Amino acid sequence: MNYLSVENLSKTYGVKELFHEISFGLSKGDKVGLIAKNGTGKSTLLKIIADQEYADSGSVIFRNGVTIGFLSQNEEFDNNKTIEDIIFDGDNPIFKAVKDYNHCVENNIEGKAMEDAFDAMNQNNAWDIELRLEQILSELKVNLPKHKIGSLSGGQLKRLSLARVPVNNPDFMILDEPTNHLDLDMIEWLENFLSKNASTVIMVTHDRYFLETICNNIIELDQGNIYKYTGNYSYYLEKKAEREELEQTNITKAKNLMRTELEWMRRMPKARGTKSKARIGAFYDLEGRASKKLAKDELTLDVKMDRLGSKTVEFHNVGKSFGDLTILNKFSYNFQRMEKLGIVGGNGTGKSTFLNMITNQLQPDSGKVAIGETVTFGYYRQDGIKLKEDQRVIEVVKDIAEVIPIEGGKKISAGQFLERFLFPTSMHYQQVSKLSGGEKRRLYLLTVLIKNPNFLILDEPTNDLDVFTMNVLEEYLENYKGCLIVVTHDRYFMDKIVDHLFIFEGQGVVKDILGNYSIWRENQKQEQYSKSTKKNVASKSVEIKETVPEISSKAKTTLTYKEKLELEALELDLELLETEKTKLENDLSGDNQDSQFILEISTKLSETLTTLETKSDRWLALSEYT
Repeated sequence: MNYLSVENLSKTYGVKELFHEISFGLSKGDKVGLIAKNGTGKSTLLKIIADQEYADSGSVIFRNGVTIGFLSQNEEFDNNKTIEDIIFDGDNPIFKAVKDYNHCVENNIEGKAMEDAFDAMNQNNAWDIELRLEQILSELKVNLPKHKIGSLSGGQLKRLSLARVPVNNPDFMILDEPTNHLDLDMIEWLENFLSKNASTVIMVTHDRYFLETICNNIIELDQGNIYKYTGNYSYYLEKKAEREELEQTNITKAKNLMRTELEWMRRMPKARGTKSKARIGAFYDLEGRASKKLAKDELTLDVKMDRLGSKTVEFHNVGKSFGDLTILNKFSYNFQRMEKLGIVGGNGTGKSTFLNMITNQLQPDSGKVAIGETVTFGYYRQDGIKLKEDQRVIEVVKDIAEVIPIEGGKKISAGQFLERFLFPTSMHYQQVSKLSGGEKRRLYLLTVLIKNPNFLILDEPTNDLDVFTMNVLEEYLENYKGCLIVVTHDRYFMDKIVDHLFIFEGQGVVKDILGNYSIWRENQKQEQYSKSTKKNVASKSVEIKETVPEISSKAKTTLTYKEKLELEALELDLELLETEKTKLENDLSGDNQDSQFILEISTKLSETLTTLETKSDRWLALSEYT
């Protein structure tokens, strides 16, 4: 069933054409990722689809009755309103019923007002919505409904914006960077929610795990054209490479054929008027195809790195607290050259404080932070830098340096450096205010790397960057010879870059874990599963002993009806457990000698054997009376 049709859509800003007569459609249940380079119109296209902005020409047509939820990249709210006002904004009768009912409960209002509110909840089937609302707000930590919007941080505002979309349970969700400002637990919850939700979704996101696990379609906006791929992110990468290879082959063939046709055109110029008009027309068409160039603009990160000595940054018994909140407690650690560290932890556990102590912007309460003489910090902050909106792009670079040293002992101008960061000459004198969110982020990254840091700290570097820029940044960081610290909620980025993690658990507890985020998270889930399984087995064992008295041969000669049902169920359970046991034993004796794999299989086998033994004992006890 077709939900959305985009037909011959065009949009231009000034002299810059974002897209021209693009068309595509989305069907019910599609989960679509929109991919394009920064500044090429991703957010603009979403706004046009959401009827938040006008196209120059073309049409956007939704199926009748389809409800729409839109998450903007930068939502603006009235600072005087409360969170509750924003959540329940609009004419939705269900939300009005929930709001009136909550008002009566919170203010102990009884009588007719409460009766009317109760009736409205029943009439609108609003009880499920209230439960859904509480769950979503809790997961996104938007749990202070009376707080004024003006008191919220940027991250809280983003989570509030996101919460409004699924709460309405729309048929069609339009999401612009939904994972920005979410912590890892929230991202995993949102990923699970969208995967199971029946709504049709189109989204722009830099989170490649999102694109991989949620999306069943990828739409790429490239040079003003639309390419649609029916599959996830991996499928898109494969088919995009095939498409570009085919295009390049066709261009090469056209060039070879054009040489032959060009010779034909040049022969007997006086007789040209008698030549086939069709063949002449075909020649000019061929010339256009042969002169076509594939877009190969690539971000070049070949900045020079200052030499880093053996001493970098050392923590010696460092302690830091804010009131009753302990950030570090007698923490000691020496950073090494070429170390790549990822930092994970919830809000308020001290990640930013830790980074500020490394860069000497915050002093410890006790202990010492020693910084090596050769250390040059590059600190990419989550909140960016404050740029003058009327400042020219090239002025931002020239304020730092007119000439920039790069690898190989070479030097380039500020303009050449901008071009390497995908800011063409036509953009050099453009005002910063005219840049897209991703282009501003890329410009900020440029100002950090231009200083040739050998100790690089990246705090949420992937927010608003396109996947193409991130791929180049990842390649640069993989080969980076300095010391690197990454704080990010982008699991793909962290998995690819870091070799160990600091887990900030709060109250001064910092664990050093070898491996990347996915390894740690899988181990964490396995530990939780093991604890839960052991608890359930113990609980069921106690329950059996408490609720089913031990069967005595002297006092009992037959089974009750419930015991017969239990025996039948046990026979099925034992068969399944034996199958699982055999599979795990085969896995354990197989060729895979990975220590992590062996540990996981051994744990599962131990749990299976425990459950099998418990249920076998119960089956034997009951089977005596059959």
